[in-house]
Amino acid sequence: MHIGLIGVGRIGAFHARSLKENPLVERLTVTDTDSRRVAHVADELGVGSVDSPERLLESGIDAVVIAAATPAHAELLHLAADASVPAFCEKPIALDLTTTDAVIEHVERAGAFVQIGFQRRFDAGYIAAREAVLTGSIGEVHLVRLATHDPSPPPEAYIADSGGIWLDLAIHDFDIASWVLAKRVVEVYADGEANDALFARHRDVDAACALLRFEDGALGVITGARNDPRGYDVRMEVFGLRDSLCVGFDARTPLRSVEPGVEAPPERGYKDFLDRFKGAYRSELDAFLTAVKDRSESPCPVTDARDALVVALAAGRSRMEHRPVRVEEIA
Repeated sequence: MHIGLIGVGRIGAFHARSLKENPLVERLTVTDTDSRRVAHVADELGVGSVDSPERLLESGIDAVVIAAATPAHAELLHLAADASVPAFCEKPIALDLTTTDAVIEHVERAGAFVQIGFQRRFDAGYIAAREAVLTGSIGEVHLVRLATHDPSPPPEAYIADSGGIWLDLAIHDFDIASWVLAKRVVEVYADGEANDALFARHRDVDAACALLRFEDGALGVITGARNDPRGYDVRMEVFGLRDSLCVGFDARTPLRSVEPGVEAPPERGYKDFLDRFKGAYRSELDAFLTAVKDRSESPCPVTDARDALVVALAAGRSRMEHRPVRVEEIA
């Protein structure tokens, strides 16, 4: 297939290399608003480039991967739908429901294929956890714990456009919790603290907690942080009535025990999200290409992106108003 890629920043450049190596991709063409950056990636990989998304979508590509900055996602998805080009798009579609719903309506009306980039769904650990839940081997789930802790704060320019900790960081936890349990979140009670003035300037926080209630009454607890000196820490614990399991607990988990006789992890903690999830990122793109080739259903449709966005918006309202927020208030 001839694949187009929009955006060759950090994650986009990684996707470019993955696409170049994928046997389903015969030809790759890239574009970016930064002409020097796109020229560098195109030269490094020996692929073609064009000067705009419009020209890319007019070039006869079979599918497009959207890895541009978040504010551009909705417009680019509209362009892809108008061109009848299957699209993979990094999360989120947008930071508000009005824009998101307009994209969903357009995609559904056009019958377009879109896959949203929640890469944890393609990580072996989360897949195994979902299987344990769906087969019943773990028993009825009554409690889950999730954590996403960045090793250090992102640049201020990123924070300003990110939508805040719930929409940028914890939205992955909201999505994967519902996906693993196959149940929707119905209520959120959230709080947070800005320990760094960098976040306070943007009405954001760098340490956050949220209590989730799922539709069957199960409870979940999420912690999110922008500063973890031991590394990038992403975990999920699932507690059933017959078994308990954990995702993200291995030789590189950035935690140390202070119990006597317990050794520290033998390897350095994960450096960042690419270090931790590089296999999942490759797998999700392979799933996208396979689905396009086979004309099968999207493994992460636009409606799933809306579900996670609604929970994130509910968490934001809960923190601001200091009360539990029912998801239906937002949805």
